[in-house]
Amino acid sequence: MAEIRPFLEVRNLRVWYPVRRGFWNRVCGHIRAVDGVSFALQEGETLAVVGESGCGKTTLGRAIVGLEPPTEGEIFYEGKTWRDLDKRQRSQWRRDVQMVFQDPFASLNPRFSAMDAVTEGLVQHGLLNGRTREEAAAELLAEVGLESEMMFRYPHEFSGGQRQRLSIARALSLSPRLVVCDEPVSALDVSVQAQIINLLLDLRSRRHLTLLFISHDLSVVRLIATQVAVMYLGKLVETGRPEQVLDAPAHPYTRALAEAVPRPGGKREIVSRLSGDFPSPLTPPEGCVFHQRCSEAGPECSERQPALKECSDGRCVACQHCQL
Repeated sequence: MAEIRPFLEVRNLRVWYPVRRGFWNRVCGHIRAVDGVSFALQEGETLAVVGESGCGKTTLGRAIVGLEPPTEGEIFYEGKTWRDLDKRQRSQWRRDVQMVFQDPFASLNPRFSAMDAVTEGLVQHGLLNGRTREEAAAELLAEVGLESEMMFRYPHEFSGGQRQRLSIARALSLSPRLVVCDEPVSALDVSVQAQIINLLLDLRSRRHLTLLFISHDLSVVRLIATQVAVMYLGKLVETGRPEQVLDAPAHPYTRALAEAVPRPGGKREIVSRLSGDFPSPLTPPEGCVFHQRCSEAGPECSERQPALKECSDGRCVACQHCQL
């Protein structure tokens, strides 16, 4: 039986930013925002990337859509890298991979009306297909739950939830197959968060979308993800299905994240306490990147970085003390 090729595959991806100092502006180090990340995603799935602020989630998403050049590693889209594509295929890739940003107000041009925002890509790629811009805008706005009369408004005239719906409509305008959602609900009220999550679930089903969902909110991730990847200091430390990673975490860092989620029922004991501050990606610790904050760390943890290895239950964990 032939092996199923992943829809999206990332191999040993690194995104490092040079730090320059001195009169000659020489490179004295690198900020390792993403440091050796590998994963595969099948079409129609939703991979949620979770972790603390500064762990490299957003940089990973921006690298996948082409907004950040990789320092090292490869990104395969249906088995092909950017170098393998001709001019026509590269144009198609730009249409197939879109992004919904965390702050819709900052990502929308304040001088563009809603109609301009959602039809700009259609005009640039010649995809109006006989429709007027007003007709195309009305269709897209209706799909995300906005009235057609809103197409003549500007971003400052929308509420936060409406602006995020507008950003989603803009991402959908080119009929993408992969959408990277960078914390799309973190700046919204809880009731509006539920509406946006339900909208993304509906769009995923109707349009057969593949989603890369970046978030730090595990309760939101539980609702939308089919796979979960936990990121710490630019590296993946645990991947698996939501019921594995969120309900029975194996890595000490994942356990600490799961125990920090508020639950009804009052006080509870938190076993996996995190000690110390989040390390600097400019000078990451030797060995396991988490060992300085881990209550289970031994002498060997400071000597070598554990690889992300598959466990008996199918998940992958980067920990030398994992017993699965």
